[in-house]
Amino acid sequence: MPFRHRAVPRAALPSTLLVSGLVLSAPVLAQAPPESATLSEISVSASPATGRPAGPAETAGSLTVPSVAAQRAAVNATVGAVAFVDAATFQNRYANTVRDVLKDVPGVFVQERYGQEMRLSIRGSGIARGFHVRGIELLQDGIPLNLADGSGDFYQIDPLSLRSVEVYKGGNALTFGATTLGGAVNFVTPTAYTALSPNIVRIDGGSFNTIREHFQLSRISGPADVLISGTATHSDGFRDHETQRTRNVNANLGYRLAPGVETRFFLGFYDTDQKLPGSLSLFDALNNPRLATPAALAGNQSRKVTTERIANRTSFELEVGRLDIDSWAIHKNLYHPIFQVIDQDGWTYGVAPRWAGTFDLGGFRNDLILGLRAFAGINDARQFVNVAGFRGAQTLNARQSASNYEAYTENRFWFRPDMALMTGAKLFSANRTFSDRGGLPANPTARIANVTYEGINPKLGLLWQPLPDIQVFADITRSRDVPDFSDLVQANLLGTTFVPLEAQRAWTYEAGSRGRIDRLAWDVTLYRAEVRDALINFTPNPGLNIPAATFNAPRTRHQGVEAAVTLDLATDLTGVGDRLAVTQIWTHNDFRFVGDPVFANNRIAGVPVNVLRTVLGYRHPSGFHLAPTLDWVPQGAFADHANTLKVPGYALIGLQAGIDFANGVSLFMDARNLTDERYVSDLSTVTNAATVAGGPVAFFPGNGRSVFGGVRASF
Repeated sequence: MPFRHRAVPRAALPSTLLVSGLVLSAPVLAQAPPESATLSEISVSASPATGRPAGPAETAGSLTVPSVAAQRAAVNATVGAVAFVDAATFQNRYANTVRDVLKDVPGVFVQERYGQEMRLSIRGSGIARGFHVRGIELLQDGIPLNLADGSGDFYQIDPLSLRSVEVYKGGNALTFGATTLGGAVNFVTPTAYTALSPNIVRIDGGSFNTIREHFQLSRISGPADVLISGTATHSDGFRDHETQRTRNVNANLGYRLAPGVETRFFLGFYDTDQKLPGSLSLFDALNNPRLATPAALAGNQSRKVTTERIANRTSFELEVGRLDIDSWAIHKNLYHPIFQVIDQDGWTYGVAPRWAGTFDLGGFRNDLILGLRAFAGINDARQFVNVAGFRGAQTLNARQSASNYEAYTENRFWFRPDMALMTGAKLFSANRTFSDRGGLPANPTARIANVTYEGINPKLGLLWQPLPDIQVFADITRSRDVPDFSDLVQANLLGTTFVPLEAQRAWTYEAGSRGRIDRLAWDVTLYRAEVRDALINFTPNPGLNIPAATFNAPRTRHQGVEAAVTLDLATDLTGVGDRLAVTQIWTHNDFRFVGDPVFANNRIAGVPVNVLRTVLGYRHPSGFHLAPTLDWVPQGAFADHANTLKVPGYALIGLQAGIDFANGVSLFMDARNLTDERYVSDLSTVTNAATVAGGPVAFFPGNGRSVFGGVRASF
């Protein structure tokens, strides 16, 4: 049954890629075949994670959180572009950020700014937005992490506390009820059934005075199971004023209430204190990359976030299909001195029932999903004059309220043994209300503004599986990205304004193939999105960290290629079952305005056209592994929508190595940017760099040469 978190499909066809010295799972094969076919799991190696036969952690699971093998099979059953990452593939490298988790997934553009602050974009979602995330739904264990207005960040995602990551690009995220341009990324934490080991202790560190400790403990007792994990990190960072301190705790408790009925509670506590170094001029980013901006130092700019999360999934195995009922509540407190002190406290809460089942329809197999989601949130948003990082005079006293009501369905009808027709749709209503209480010397007048977005997003697709291990698919989806409060409430030095933007709408056309023939595995998707009222950002004054302004561009076009190819070069080099493979990942981004009255047909700034990653991976049965890597951006991104300034391209060389001992102890080393390349990792976009005196202060330098190492004990 080709659905996420459902019974294991009768047949599943995943393939894998060798990456980072380990065999990295990749969505090289997808859709579950019709009932008449029975096929075993296909993979490039014996186990997608380690190259060794799958163990209990790969095959065990429970009703609320299936086994990792079942998770992979459900993702690969999607008609469309998806990816699956087993956490075992990055456990032997320094994985501190979302980039460390997703950098090997084609089509996912993820770049570091500083600490855990990232730019994450899929198919140009939030392309010109240089902070947090828009246009991608982030989930943990299938339950939303985003706030009710759709905004999200990465501070509560702990790579060491993950078991797998599921990437559904574009409209393929309808399985969650998500229909944004970028899709959804689901970060799945382990349970006592799926954990790599009942006990894990790890310590790693290295450059920039980095030290990190991690533990994980899990137990099963009769109908109950429990897991708790925690990570503490300290790093001074590459740049001045970039110190990062984090404390993350994740836990879940499952209980089998009756045969076919299970409930599971997820608990999380996440505390981050991140100093902000600010953006630099292009000259300083390339020549003095360790500098912090004067504004960042004078304002002691930082981001302090404390988040508590509780969620529940209760699952019922029915006579036909299965029902999951999810509920969640997230409390988030933010203290964020930048151009002003942003002081916010809010709650997000929701409920989402979802049924999925397979049944006979006129003698043909039919797979159906039906789901509802209702979630809302209230955020008290205050602002103060920034006095060296402390609150000065209050300038804003407001409340941000968001509510969302959604119904969605997805159906796969197998009208031939090797072909399925996929149809689906989502109906939604989303309200955003901004209440400015006023009563302040800087802002005396109370005011209220609200906007409601409604619509229906359809989806249509076709799957053809000419051979058991080759798949071809095509689909068309409608997406709508509703503006979040960072778009709607636009701030400047003079005050705060509510701007009732239109929702971004797009039709995305997608076609691709994945499969494996002998030693060659591939996953290639081509897409094109015709976008209306695109939400485009520009930063009025990046040097002061003033939040970006957003406008609707009448027409834009996003198109590109998402490709990953793996070739097994040799086996038994030493005669004992070792293996050498090369992987090439290519993300091509062609994002343009179309007949814009200001920017004509220029490229949309913020993302480079080509991003390539090459990995040569070697593994020996003794547990030794080695992987040289090359990250290459031939030409950097435009910094402005007028296309007057482009950052230089760059090439980064890395090396990962380690050894896994039979007693459960592992040693690893992760060396990055070995040539100490000076480059721009990310930037804040402006409208026209040529009109900014002295050039924009909009660039974030990439980290210099660094080496990290660690030891992990599993028992």
